[in-house]
Order: sequence, then C-alpha cells, then structure tokens
Amino acid sequence: MNNRKSVEALRLMANNNTSTAGKAITCRAGAPLVIEEVVVDPPKSGELRIKIICTSLCHSDLTFFNLVVPPACFPRILGHEAVGMVESVGDGVIEVVEGDMVIPVFMSDCGECRDCKSKKSNLCTEFPFRVDPWMHDGTSRFRDLNGQTIHHFMFVSSFTEYTVVHRANVIKLNPAIPPSRACLLACGVSTGVGAAWRSASVERGSTVAIFGLGSIGLAVAEGARLCGAARIIGIDVNPNKFALSKKFGVTDFIDSTSCTEKSVSQMVNELTDGGADYCFECVGRASLVEEAYACCRKGWGKTIVVGVDRPGSLLKFASTEVLHSGKIILGSLFGGLKPKLDIPILVNKYMDKELELDKFVTHEVGFEEINKAFDLLHQGKSLRCVIWMDR
Repeated sequence: MNNRKSVEALRLMANNNTSTAGKAITCRAGAPLVIEEVVVDPPKSGELRIKIICTSLCHSDLTFFNLVVPPACFPRILGHEAVGMVESVGDGVIEVVEGDMVIPVFMSDCGECRDCKSKKSNLCTEFPFRVDPWMHDGTSRFRDLNGQTIHHFMFVSSFTEYTVVHRANVIKLNPAIPPSRACLLACGVSTGVGAAWRSASVERGSTVAIFGLGSIGLAVAEGARLCGAARIIGIDVNPNKFALSKKFGVTDFIDSTSCTEKSVSQMVNELTDGGADYCFECVGRASLVEEAYACCRKGWGKTIVVGVDRPGSLLKFASTEVLHSGKIILGSLFGGLKPKLDIPILVNKYMDKELELDKFVTHEVGFEEINKAFDLLHQGKSLRCVIWMDR
C-alpha cells in the first residue's frame, strides 16, 4: 500500500463526505476470530469520531483478550495503538477538524487540570486512566445490530473501522509521517522511549540495565540510546534476543537462565563496578523489580517500573536498605510522557531520522488477518504487527 496515497484518499473522503456526520455508522469491528458489523454512534460533546487507517497489536490487547475475571468483559472492541482520520466532531472540539490525521491515546491530556498544567506529572486528574469498559462519561458509543451494548477498551478501541474518542485522548498528527509508523507512538514505543527519556532522564555516558527485552524493553533501549547512554545491559531468558537487541543499542547481554552461581543483580553490579545508574523492569514481575533495585547504584541510582504485574502483587524491601541506599524507585505510566506535548516531539525525531521506528515493525497484515497478528504475537515472532483496515 502506498501510505501517502492512502492518507490523501482518506483526507479527501473526510473532507467531501458530510452525509455521515451526526449519524450512526455501521462498520466492521474485529477481535481475534470474530469480525462483525457494529453500529458506531455519533460523537457527543467533546468527542470525535475517527476512521481508523491502521492499528498495531500490543501485548496488552492479548492480555485483556485472555482475561476471564474483571476487568475482563464481553463483548468488547480491543486495540489501542492506531492512526486515523477525523470523520466528524462533537460540540466543543476545536483542536481538530474533519480530515485531520490523528493518534488516539489511552493516556488523557486535558490540558486544563492541575496535573496536566504541571511539569511534574502526566496523570490527568480530570480524565484519569482506567481499564473499565466505557467512555469517560460511563456510556458506550458501540452497539451490535440488535442494539446490545459493546464495550470500549482504554478509551480507544481501534480494532474497528470507526471509533469515538474524547478530545483529551487525541493528538493531531503531522500527515508526513507514515501511519504504519505513527501508530507505534500510541503506546508501546512511546512508553519505553519515554521511560528512559522522561521518567528516568537518562544521562549521556551513563549505564543502563533493562530486565526483559520484549518490545517495551527494546523501546527503553532505543530511548537510552537516544539519550546517549554509554552502556546498555539487556537481561532476558531468551539468548536469541541478544542479536536483535544490538540493533536497539544494547551493548551487553545476560542470559538469566544461565545465572546459577550468581544472581542477575550480582552480575550487573560486577559489570558496572557497583551498579547501573538506571535499571528498568519491563516484564511485570515483583521479583524482577527487586532484582533491578538490588543492582541499581547506591547513592543516585534509579529503578523504573515499566512492566504491568498481576493485581495485588507486592514488593518487599528492607526498610534499612531503602534508608541507607539513597536509591530511587518510581513507576512510569506511558513513560511519563505528556501525550500532546511529547508525542509530536517523537514524531519530529522520527522524521529527523533520530528515533528509529522502522525496526519495531516486523509484520503487516490486513484487517481480515487479525488472527494472524495475534498468533504471531502469542508465538513471540512479532515485535509490532501493523493491521491495515483497507488493504
């Protein structure tokens, strides 16, 4: 597919098509194994309806698809890494107009609350992040042809030809960037790069240790590389990942399954002469957070928690260890990025050939092949698979 031509065609369609604005749209929406027609209601005040161009598959989609306990629910339209064209806007939406190319994001940025105005936080208090299955007002814009409610996912729901999002969850996009690369910035790549760039503020010449070299961990490596880290140590259970991780800036690799006489943290401490300046946990396991903290340098080291652990999981630290070490441990939701400020910066870094998004895309499929995308991710064969709605 010629990306530029497809974007121009969609822009013309959005600009010339006034028959759908204000009306419900019937279109196709998919989940693994199922694609069926749904009704997408018009946007309410402060909302906009988007025609999805393409969407990439994130591991969170697979996780929530496999959930059988709350916050699981059915039926639900998953997907949250996407690029689309604005089809229509509701009252009060002035940031974008019909025909604009946009990225919908799960992380709200209203620009008006105390946190959004502060440089210290990216957690919007007006529209806080939740995984419950509704729009911000507690209702849905999706229903099946029989009128049954269909649930939302992370305020985005991109596995559909049309979706509705709030203005706080959308970013106007430079149309020069290919949609298949821009969609990566809606979650995974931004989270990892942001964790190194914004949350940790990795310094030039510093040492970094990354626990878990999935797509998020590799994005952290990419961010650390951009920040000028001198040494990036990757830790994973799969030794085959070392060759791939070198492309993202990883300089050293530790196969954690081979650590029999020494712990991973001991090996990192030896490699870095006392501990890494920055340690990132990208798996979502409490024991690895503790290991990361153990090999974080005393006095100034930072441990950044990026991975999502199971609900109720607890961390265990001796109080004296925390008091005497001078270390910092912090959580990094969406990499600490303020979406409307920082995503355009990442877009520019890609356009300037600094941020290398291309190497994250390992597969591209059409919407009808969404099952294939899930299979590739489940088998560990894909970093990011881009799903085109019209291919």
